[in-house]
Amino acid sequence: GTPAFAEAAALGAACDYLSALGMDRIEEWEGQLARHLWQRLSEVPGIQIYGPTPEQHQGPRAPLCSFNIEGVHPNDLATLVDQESGVALRAGHHCAQPLHEALGVPSSARLSAHFYNTFEEIDLAVAAVKSAAAFLRTFSSTSASN
Repeated sequence: GTPAFAEAAALGAACDYLSALGMDRIEEWEGQLARHLWQRLSEVPGIQIYGPTPEQHQGPRAPLCSFNIEGVHPNDLATLVDQESGVALRAGHHCAQPLHEALGVPSSARLSAHFYNTFEEIDLAVAAVKSAAAFLRTFSSTSASN
């Protein structure tokens, strides 16, 4: 087959870009994003965030959180957040079925950031999660009372 020349060139450009930014700077910024994301998500009523808090975690931590919100199915949440706000919220097993089984949950939602994201974008994403969860809870509380 044809060698992947374009992919090799792109990988080189990506490595140059990351090197110019500085991996230490990226790690520091992602740590700040992780702390901000955790703090903001922890404000959502009924949320269960899985894993240690950024303060409990030793070493670098990826700026992502897997979670469930009481009375809200992760798939419904992800769909509504995407459709209403354009925020990419993932729902499902996240290639971690054994972990979900150990946690006793069928699935979870996951919100992720990366070095190119900002605190403001996290705030907008969490606001979208809060809004969608509040809307979806009206249906779960209605069906529970019927």
